[in-house]
Amino acid sequence: MVGVHRVEHGSGFADSPGAVVGWRRLAEIAGVFLRLGCTSFGGPIAHLGYFRAELVEKRRWLDDARYGDLVALAQFLPGPASSQVVFALGMHRGGVLGAVVASLGFTLPSALLLLTFAHGVASAPDLRGAGWLHGLELAAVAVVASAVWGMGRSLCPDRARRSLCLAGAAVLLVAPGAATQLGVITLGALVGWWRYRDRPAGAEAPPVAAVRSHRAALASLAVFATLLVVLPWLAARTGARSLLAFDAFYRSGSLVFGGGHVVLPLLRAEVVPRGWLTDDQFLAGYAAAQAVPGPMFSFAAYLGAAMSPGPGAWRSGLGCLAAIFLPAWLLMGGVLPFWQRLRSRPWIQAGIAGANAAVVGVLLAALYDPIFTQSVAGPRDFVLALVAFGALEHWRAPAWLIVAACAVAGGGLPGA
Repeated sequence: MVGVHRVEHGSGFADSPGAVVGWRRLAEIAGVFLRLGCTSFGGPIAHLGYFRAELVEKRRWLDDARYGDLVALAQFLPGPASSQVVFALGMHRGGVLGAVVASLGFTLPSALLLLTFAHGVASAPDLRGAGWLHGLELAAVAVVASAVWGMGRSLCPDRARRSLCLAGAAVLLVAPGAATQLGVITLGALVGWWRYRDRPAGAEAPPVAAVRSHRAALASLAVFATLLVVLPWLAARTGARSLLAFDAFYRSGSLVFGGGHVVLPLLRAEVVPRGWLTDDQFLAGYAAAQAVPGPMFSFAAYLGAAMSPGPGAWRSGLGCLAAIFLPAWLLMGGVLPFWQRLRSRPWIQAGIAGANAAVVGVLLAALYDPIFTQSVAGPRDFVLALVAFGALEHWRAPAWLIVAACAVAGGGLPGA
């Protein structure tokens, strides 16, 4: 049996450069992220709250500073931010295999649900007004509020960083958007470098042995760039429907910042004008995607299956799903090993201190809009979200229990 060397409690990093991740560790990663994939409702910002509750607070795989680093890095890369954080967390815990296992565990529940929907559940009633779904939205309010509260305490310990957090949130609320978000984090990093550049560097965490190879990281980045250039040429030259679809979804996953709902206009521009789907079919799948947990990019599985009804639907759906996630995985796998080396330098750590404070501001702004504004419609909603927050933050109830309780309670809310 493949063994695992001793691991320091709570660190998530192997002590020995020769450490090999064993099947028990991979099974643990699979179980954790499969459960998160089944219970993480509320969109990418809410997902970050669920990840923190499970992996920082409960399991202590990493601390808030390391978690904030990964969130900040994902915000700078194109693609689905929460799914890139999943990939990075899996790599942190179990190397490249851990990253793949974590990504599959988090993505497959929503993908399978949407594939099933594409196979003929379109006659199901519209779920967007369902009471239980509204309860899940209120659970997301509590989970994100808990994440902002906890990360704020650890990543904004002084007046300068608290000011950065509040200023970043204010800017995003006045001028929301992916570009503003990137600007806020960049400005936070610059302010952090200026404010903390003379502070002694903290201790460096040893990298996971499986991601020490910078040659493999460069190869990953090279594959990303090559596919981005070669796929359009190859698809145009052959005219093959499968290649055209793979290229369309790969480019959509490569060129969008902000992830989630931001990718929808790109996907519609690829599939509707070409006659692969009608607008009604596209919107039906989008409505279904609102009712399932996990990443919004799983919508690609529905689109691929709906584009190719019949025996090949599942193959087409899984192919489009792989195409839209592949750029994010290649980018994170290529950048993360270099990031682990760079982050040990004092001037980088100073920038990270500011960037992490800005990340808390990004989460704070998102807590208000869209999560609070689109979920809390009155005093009863606010009370349920407040009780859920108290259960998470003070009674230490597990996030999955809060999700289940809010779904049940949401079904009984007036107007649900």
